[in-house]
Amino acid sequence: MELNPLLITNARLLGGETVSLLVAHGRIAALNPAEIPDGCERIDAKGQWLAPGIIDLGVFATDKPAFHFGGITRAALMPDSGPLDNSGLVERAAKGGKPDLWVHPLAAATKGLAGKELAEIGLMKQAGARAVATGRARIADAGVMRRVLAYAAALGLTVIAHAEDEGLTHGAVATDGEMATRLGLASAPAIAEAMAIARDLCLVEETGAPIHFRQVTTARGLGLVREAKARGLPVTCGITPAHLFLSDTAIGDFRTFARLSPPLRSEDDRHACLAAVADGTIDILASGHDPRGPEDKRLPFAEALPGMAGAETLLAMGLQLVRDGHVTPARLFDLLAANPAKLLGLDVGRLAPGCEADLILINDGTPWQVDAKKMAAWAGNTPFDGMPVQGRATMLWKGGQRIR
Repeated sequence: MELNPLLITNARLLGGETVSLLVAHGRIAALNPAEIPDGCERIDAKGQWLAPGIIDLGVFATDKPAFHFGGITRAALMPDSGPLDNSGLVERAAKGGKPDLWVHPLAAATKGLAGKELAEIGLMKQAGARAVATGRARIADAGVMRRVLAYAAALGLTVIAHAEDEGLTHGAVATDGEMATRLGLASAPAIAEAMAIARDLCLVEETGAPIHFRQVTTARGLGLVREAKARGLPVTCGITPAHLFLSDTAIGDFRTFARLSPPLRSEDDRHACLAAVADGTIDILASGHDPRGPEDKRLPFAEALPGMAGAETLLAMGLQLVRDGHVTPARLFDLLAANPAKLLGLDVGRLAPGCEADLILINDGTPWQVDAKKMAAWAGNTPFDGMPVQGRATMLWKGGQRIR
C-alpha cells in the first residue's frame, strides 16, 4: 500500500537549524521543500529534534518493543543465537522484524562459532548478512583469523571482532583491581584487551582487510586503535554506554546487572573511553543489548551470565554525553546512525534526500527514571537501574511509516 507523503514541520536538526522535511515513497524527498504534494500528512514537531533512526550494531536478541522505545529502527544481530552460520538461518533472521524493524544479521565467521573452520560467508552474504562477526569471543587461532579477514574483505564485508585474549580471561568475571580483590572474584588484567587488538591489527596490516572491534574499553586498547588509524589502517571500534558511565565500582555488593563482557574497567580507563569518544577514536555507540532473565542473573556473581538490556537506555545515555560536553548532537548521531550505516553498507543514517525515511523525533529534555521492572525489553537487566536520565524518542518512522 502506497503511503501518503509526510511533512514534518518545526523540527530542529542536530546542528540547531529549524526545518521542514518531506517524505515521499518511503524516502526523504527534500528539506524545506518548495512545493507540498496534495494529500500530505503533516506533523508539527514543535521544536523537537529530528534525527535519523538509530542503527544498533551488535545486539544479541531481536527485541522489538525495547528497540522502538529507544528510537532504534535497525539492529545488526550478532551470530551467537543459532549460531547464524548458514544461509537459511541468516535469511530467517533478516525477516525477523519487518516491516517496522529491519534486522541485519551478522554472519558467523566460523562454523558453530568454534573458531576452527570458516563458515560459508559468501552464501550468507547472498542471504542478507551485512558483515561477519566472531561472536562473544575472539578467534584464538591467528591462522583462522587471517583467513576470515582475507575472505570477508574479498566479499566487501567488515569483520566485527571481540577483543579479549582468552588465555588471560579464562574463568575471570572482573577486571584486576581493588574491587575484584575486595570481593574475592576471579579477575583478569585489562591488557587482555590490548593483546587481542594488537594481534588482529598485525593481521589487518598483513591482509589490508577492514576490522571493527565491537567494544574497546581500555586506555591501552584505544591507544592501539588510535595509532592504527593514524597509520591509515582500515580499523574502527565501538563501545556501549556502560563503559562510558560506569567503572568496576558498580559491581560492589555483587550486582550481577553490572556483570558484563568485557567487564567494567577502572575509573582511569573509563575516562580514557570518554576522551576517545570526544576525539573520534571511537566510531560507534551501541547498546550491547543482551537481555538476561532471572535464571541467568539471580545467581552468585561468578555464576551469572554477562550481559545487559541496553536498547532502551542507549539514546538517553547518548544525550547525557551531549549534556556533559563530550560530543555535539551531530557527532552523537554519527556514532548512533551514520557510522553503523557505513559499516553495514546501508544508505541510511543521514537526513539527506534519497535516504530511506527512518526517522525519530526526540524530546531531549524529558526526564525519566530507568526502572528494570518496567522496561519494554523481555528482561530488565540494566546496570543503570534507578538512574535518572533525560530525553526520549517521542515518534518513530520506518521507511516513512509511523511505528510509534
